[in-house]
Amino acid sequence: MSTNTTDPLIGRLIDGRYQVRSRIARGGMATVYLATDLRLERRVAIKVMHGHLADDTQYKARFIQEARSAARLAHPNVVNVYDQGQDADTAYLVMEYLPGITLRELLQEHPVLTTEQAMDIMDAILSGLAAAHRNGIVHRDLKPENVLLADDGRIKISDFGLARAATAQTATGNALLGTIAYLSPELVTRGVADARSDIYAVGIMLYEMLAGEQPFKGEQPFQIAQQHANDTVPTPSSKNPRVPAELDELVLWATARDPEQRPRDARAMLEQLHETQRILDSGQATPTQGVPMPTMVMPSGPLVPTPTPDAASESETQVLGTRVKQRPGPMALDSTSALSAAAEKRKSRGAWLFALVLVLATLAGATGWYFGSGPGSKVIIPVVTGEDVASATAILEKADLEVSPTPKHVFSVDVEAGKVAGTDPEAGTAVAHGGEVALLISDGPKALPMPKLAGKTEDAARDLIGDSFDVQESQYQFDPKVPENVVIVAWGVDKDGAKLDLGTVDEYWERQPVTLIVSLGPVPDVEGLTVDDAVQALQEKELLGSTSAGLHDFSDTVEKGKVIGYQPPEEGTAITKGTLLQLIVSDGVEQVEVPDVVGMTWRDAKPKLLELGFTLDYNTIADSFPSSTVKKISPEAGTMVDKGSTVKVNFNLSF
Repeated sequence: MSTNTTDPLIGRLIDGRYQVRSRIARGGMATVYLATDLRLERRVAIKVMHGHLADDTQYKARFIQEARSAARLAHPNVVNVYDQGQDADTAYLVMEYLPGITLRELLQEHPVLTTEQAMDIMDAILSGLAAAHRNGIVHRDLKPENVLLADDGRIKISDFGLARAATAQTATGNALLGTIAYLSPELVTRGVADARSDIYAVGIMLYEMLAGEQPFKGEQPFQIAQQHANDTVPTPSSKNPRVPAELDELVLWATARDPEQRPRDARAMLEQLHETQRILDSGQATPTQGVPMPTMVMPSGPLVPTPTPDAASESETQVLGTRVKQRPGPMALDSTSALSAAAEKRKSRGAWLFALVLVLATLAGATGWYFGSGPGSKVIIPVVTGEDVASATAILEKADLEVSPTPKHVFSVDVEAGKVAGTDPEAGTAVAHGGEVALLISDGPKALPMPKLAGKTEDAARDLIGDSFDVQESQYQFDPKVPENVVIVAWGVDKDGAKLDLGTVDEYWERQPVTLIVSLGPVPDVEGLTVDDAVQALQEKELLGSTSAGLHDFSDTVEKGKVIGYQPPEEGTAITKGTLLQLIVSDGVEQVEVPDVVGMTWRDAKPKLLELGFTLDYNTIADSFPSSTVKKISPEAGTMVDKGSTVKVNFNLSF
């Protein structure tokens, strides 16, 4: 673990919850820190997007996509994602913290792993990847840097930043975002990816663990990409003779250039890995190099794949699953003339082979010139997604490509309007030098009809939304006016990212977030209950009740010591499950003192008595003679009575 005390984030409290402790790693898109979740009192890894990328909608969308993709997976071989959010200008992702190293660090220290070590690591990688493929997620960036080896022995896949939902062929304008060394041929040539593209990357990693190096090398990334597109991955036993043939075959199957020839997904490859493990454990493994093999002379007739009864005396040699007949070795030569003839024959054959090598070398050089820098050379279309038109044009022209004067317009969820959403042909496609490329200009997300969701049940609202919008996890709150399980309001965001009531709009943008606020019904009525009964009634609805605030009030209807109700929340604050409600306890009926109004005029005495809440019993004729004076009242002045009690008044009438 690396630390940097000068990093401004170290020591900072993010979102009022995550205390950053030290820096773990830094990548091209984000930095990962060790932090403490103060709320749950546990260590976490917090991934913070680089500040200069925070305003880039493409990178931010990819950052959020990582959280959503990983959050859909719950598997012991996938790093858990706990939280994602934005604190001021800091976009962050909170993940499970695994003290340990990456597979890349292990390979830097031990380039060649044993068969058992490689298969154990592959078992964990394929198990986690199978869960992703089962959930329709393609990782698209598998490499040793994204495989974590924990100190306690757990092995997990991380970094789903490039993951996308898998269709038959998931096309992307960012086809070359994955690391070049692990890109499948279809990603290089056509920019499409599906589960079999992940399998190719897994096969390259298995080769690297067994052979001690990557299969393809080059001074420039495009040279490596071209090898992935055009060359077959060699067997790891060509570098490490101790690798059994069964693992050679597994690597060749996973890295076939044609996706149709690979395992359909991680589950299929995992099953074959287990079968290979069974064969190796049983001692039936087929040797590759370093083991003496019988001399084999190819027969003049056709190869026979299986033995026949009349061939029982002949031995067999198995090469990658194909059996061929063996014939006895050549007869020993026993004469000087025969030996001389054989020597001349070998000499003649050596000269012929030398000439052939020269011819092939010349042809190879000519072919390399033709396809490398000559008329037949190709150039890989670079990624320009997210660039403005001028920048994208400059990048393409620098790559010796011609930009079409007529751009095409497309709708895009990930790229803001006016920026480049991709190219036609797609990025990663190999085209001739000077080839024409059309820019795809984003018109932003497509506007779609927005159904009215308020007043519908939650299930009905989700059915109305369908797959057109990105439905977030519903939020639930108590509402006295809306029945339980009915949508109160649906929230989205406008083009500036501000909160938007979707009930006020007729159209909304494709794949934009929609959050349903669903009613839990009214808060339980606790009036007239004892404090204990009121707390129990609230708990049954997953609410908390308390008298810790010491709230009391008088009540004409609720006897002293029982609950009148609860303190309303601040305006705009919703009551949700887990909310703490402060209960108001009754002090009974309020006591008031009868005032001394004897001798006062009725004009002055009446409003004073009414103001104190008394009910008056008097001869109403006094209202016509307000100058009359009060002669007597009952109860007498100074008596404490319940507020609202009746006071009887007698007058000295003045006519």
